[in-house]
Amino acid sequence: MRNNRVKCSLPPLSFYIILFSHQVLTMAERRRPGYSIYREILDEEAVDVIAQKLFLFVKSPSLFHTHTLRCSGPRAKRCLLETIPILSWLPRYPIRENALGDLISGISVGVMHLPQGMAYALLASVSPVFGLYSSFYPILVYFIFGTSKHISIGTYAVMSVMIGGVTERLAPDSDFMNWDNVTNSSIIDTVSRDAQRVKVAAAVTFMSGLFQILLGLVKFGFVVTYLSEPLVRGYTTAAAIHVIVSQLKYTFGINPKRHSGPFSLIYTILEVCYLVPQTNIGTLVVSIVTIICLILAKELNAYLQKKLPVPIPVELIAIIIATVVSWQVNLEQKYGVDIVGVIPSGLQAPVFPEASLFGQVIGDAFALSVVGYGILISLGRIFALKYGYRVDSNQELIALGLSNSIGGIFQCFAISCSMSRTMVQESTGGKTQVAGALSAVVILFITLWIGSLFEDLPKAVLAAIIYVNLHGMMKQFMDIPALWKKNRVDMLVWVGTLILTILFNPDMGLAASIGFAMLTVKQVPGIFIFRSSATIYFANAEMYQDALGKKVKTQTYAFPMTHNAFCFPCYNKVITPL
Repeated sequence: MRNNRVKCSLPPLSFYIILFSHQVLTMAERRRPGYSIYREILDEEAVDVIAQKLFLFVKSPSLFHTHTLRCSGPRAKRCLLETIPILSWLPRYPIRENALGDLISGISVGVMHLPQGMAYALLASVSPVFGLYSSFYPILVYFIFGTSKHISIGTYAVMSVMIGGVTERLAPDSDFMNWDNVTNSSIIDTVSRDAQRVKVAAAVTFMSGLFQILLGLVKFGFVVTYLSEPLVRGYTTAAAIHVIVSQLKYTFGINPKRHSGPFSLIYTILEVCYLVPQTNIGTLVVSIVTIICLILAKELNAYLQKKLPVPIPVELIAIIIATVVSWQVNLEQKYGVDIVGVIPSGLQAPVFPEASLFGQVIGDAFALSVVGYGILISLGRIFALKYGYRVDSNQELIALGLSNSIGGIFQCFAISCSMSRTMVQESTGGKTQVAGALSAVVILFITLWIGSLFEDLPKAVLAAIIYVNLHGMMKQFMDIPALWKKNRVDMLVWVGTLILTILFNPDMGLAASIGFAMLTVKQVPGIFIFRSSATIYFANAEMYQDALGKKVKTQTYAFPMTHNAFCFPCYNKVITPL
């Protein structure tokens, strides 16, 4: 039988083309939104006309300025929120999630501000109460204008010792010597001396704040990137040595002469060694006992870190115990132990710094502005990277500058941020600068009502607190063997910065260290770095190639490896835009 087969003719090719086009169109419709984009096809003549119009627009100052300086509502709002960051985050503050942590953190950091503020005021050669002022006003200003959520603004050892060098240079003891007819000897008018030193500290602080504001307004926040990590760590280590040497007089109960200028640290050490036989035994005993107790307490703190929600405030406990013992035993009268003295209650009225001092402190103020900002932005970026937010470097300059300039009007000395307080603020649950504002409230309470209770506190205890708090900086000496293995040029920068800062004052040492670090920068043989200011694409590739050829004074041959890399016969490395 013949097989019955169904005959079917194949559709024409146009059928498959239409079907395929329909399927492609259907898939495209599913992928695309419900709108279409129309673009005009331009020939070469039309492109030239548009380019000419754009050229005329850019060359016309009136049109250009009208466009760039236009003040619309959204632009004004954006500028306001960028200038005053608190307006953007405080209205959306999550009370349930952050309030408890910020409260605990604020109280903990406020407790730390008390001993550190009083101790670092001694470094600045001013009365301890001005350390409390410096722990109050600048914090509130940074709370409004700062962009970091975790750093703790306030007194800092390196800044304080730099200010101390300025205050003792411009208001030395020799300028306030009076003859006492009763004892037939010269005595120091400490009241007038301390008042003048406060004026000097306020003037240099105000000037440093103005420098920081100016640098922030001209978008100069990037300048700190040229301070390499070895330079910063070597500088802070040397500054810590300056701090330790400056506190030896309180530890031994002696009065060495104040030296300034190059090699002043060496002269001070020699002077202290010469006066060691005159050591006040009572003061030395207080210092040694306090140092031992603080070290043991901090080790206990580290051991119980995971078990305790809040670190033990060992510095505050040490201050309270030392004050009570000094008051009960009468250490000043019986053993000649130097104490803090009168601490006035309340806040000082704002006073504009003396303009006559500005010319004498302008160099020191610029050094303070750079060092303070470098320390602040380094810590700020560390915690911003850890918690996934951005710190605006230029806004940080402005915020720190406003903190210092306004603080100078309220007789504060220059501030930055402290690693120890920042770590406590972060580890105790602080998530925003509300914690910093609460720590300022704690300081306000102490200043208004209980500050006078610490008048019998021995200065040797404050010096001991400084020694123990600087142990972290002294551990930076371990950078030397690590850098020896990793990069000996960086080690040379670290050691050179240390030596130069020790031999000179911290301000002069910073300038000398930057100059020394720049001498270590050189071009690697066989490598030429060329940066393009625009994205490389087909229209400007040839122009980029020609410009690069002119820079290296040769001619390119090929496009090896990448679309934006060119190879030259005289260089053995591929040259790519950064």
